[in-house]
Amino acid sequence: MSSKKYGSAFLKGVRSFRVPSEVNSESVLSYLEALDCPRSLTVALLFKYNEHRQLVDLEFNPSSYLFYEDCRDAYAATKFLSKYKDLSLDYDLDEVAIEKFESFELLCKQTNARFRYPESDPLYKGRVVWLHNAVKRKISAILGEFDPREFIERPDWGPGASTLIKRRVASSTNKFQCETGITRELYSLVSLEMLNEVFPPWAFHLSQIGFPNLQKGNRVVTVPKDAKANRVIAIEPGINLFFQKAIGEMISLRLRRHGVDLRYQDRNQRLAKRGSITNTLATVDLSSASDSIARSVVEELLPPRWFQVLDSCRSHYGSLGDRVIKWEKFSSMGNGFTFQLESLIFYAVSYCCTEYLHLSSELKNVSAYGDDVILPSACQGVFTDMMNFLGFRINETKSHFDSPFRESCGAHYYQGWDMKPIYLKDRVSSLLSVFRLANAVRRLSHRRMCFYGCDSTFRSTFDLLLRRVPKALRLRIPDGVGDGGFIANFDEATPNKARHGIEGYYVSALQELSRTYSENRVGYLLARLWAMPELPSPNNWVGEDRTRTEALTSLFSFPSFEGRNSVPLTGDLKLRLVKVLVQQWYSLGPWI
Repeated sequence: MSSKKYGSAFLKGVRSFRVPSEVNSESVLSYLEALDCPRSLTVALLFKYNEHRQLVDLEFNPSSYLFYEDCRDAYAATKFLSKYKDLSLDYDLDEVAIEKFESFELLCKQTNARFRYPESDPLYKGRVVWLHNAVKRKISAILGEFDPREFIERPDWGPGASTLIKRRVASSTNKFQCETGITRELYSLVSLEMLNEVFPPWAFHLSQIGFPNLQKGNRVVTVPKDAKANRVIAIEPGINLFFQKAIGEMISLRLRRHGVDLRYQDRNQRLAKRGSITNTLATVDLSSASDSIARSVVEELLPPRWFQVLDSCRSHYGSLGDRVIKWEKFSSMGNGFTFQLESLIFYAVSYCCTEYLHLSSELKNVSAYGDDVILPSACQGVFTDMMNFLGFRINETKSHFDSPFRESCGAHYYQGWDMKPIYLKDRVSSLLSVFRLANAVRRLSHRRMCFYGCDSTFRSTFDLLLRRVPKALRLRIPDGVGDGGFIANFDEATPNKARHGIEGYYVSALQELSRTYSENRVGYLLARLWAMPELPSPNNWVGEDRTRTEALTSLFSFPSFEGRNSVPLTGDLKLRLVKVLVQQWYSLGPWI
């Protein structure tokens, strides 16, 4: 619940508030000064004198440090601006991304050529031969028989754009309303007649709006990745993505039965911590893994029926600028099953490498979350050989097996100590960006004191950001409710106690919400029906005395509820002041 009177005045102040331009550089230099190590001095000088090319090329080697504190501070300094989007570089980030994308497409072409006659490959000998067959058996055991019923029950729309629908309006409502894009390969598998048996209302609607709109394939675009380069993704035809998501969910469910739960990252994070303590587990990262999955590798490793369905759902062609390319890779980032497919392959290879070296007690410690792989350190050599054979490349700078440092799924450990850095991704130019950076600094200072108190080394940076915000806009909130204010201890915030028998305290916080629009077309009804736990049987759509067409026409004549059918606009955000009920207030402790 929000206070309209106070909220209106506050939001007016937020909109009129302008962060002074010097705050950005002041806060960056203050944070680096607080780290107080040789690497932070290097980063500060490179940032201050606009030597940004050297800044993004800085590398971190944990083996160069003997003590945890030295390694932690150097790592924090190196990573702080590694994703910052406002650096001045003398090259085009999109060009770098496209160049890298094309180099891995060439690698996939070479892999496809090698797999026509794998026996002639110099790598195809000894343990690689054994592993190659073991991986095929393992993947077959994980996937089992392909279930067509599950395939037609699990599709879903992703949150992103398609070749026909822009991201801003890429809601499931709009996709059910307008999406007709499909490749010829998938249309040979998923026809209007089949959709009519699965979801008759949608099939009826598709028949009215010109389905199919045959697409050649996907479209390559670039999106931000980090300060050094952008990332290439491929935007898929909408209907393809709808069924790709079904396959991804099917693979994910089968991996879950074998102990790999792709819904969460905590397993990888726990294993990374253990590896940093015992040095028995390695964390491995692969370079552009999603762009390295060659078509022939998937055909070789997956059971035939699974491969045929995946091959029908993927885009065989894509547009890169003015060019139309027949892909050598099987799928790329943007495809609805790429993440699950690469997790499956890397897990199976890791598992089989562990079996090959007779490390049966370590099998429970093998894990994969996309291209973040964890396996016994003793398997590093054989795993690398197998990855090279399959056409993948190990990212040496982000893979760790011979030092006390481990990194996986956003967790960073050195001898079991948490050394997760903070990242400044955008300029400190709005009230929310001030809140976010100040809170990140205070949380870091809290972690450094092992969650008792806050390291006073960073207080000057926190106070600098705090002072740059007018007192009227200094919202105080507890840790755990987001970044809609400055996180604070209870006695710093002095919140209002809830009344009328409600236990807890109310605090005001800023919240970002998507703007919405009212939707009263058929797509809204279709999206609501599809989201139901169970769809009614197709036979129930038709009454005894009505034809199917008459029943569906009647179904679509639903009343309009102006103002109720709200649909979000992706990426179009607005600020709102809300009252949050806090029943337990976490104490960060004093500055020490």
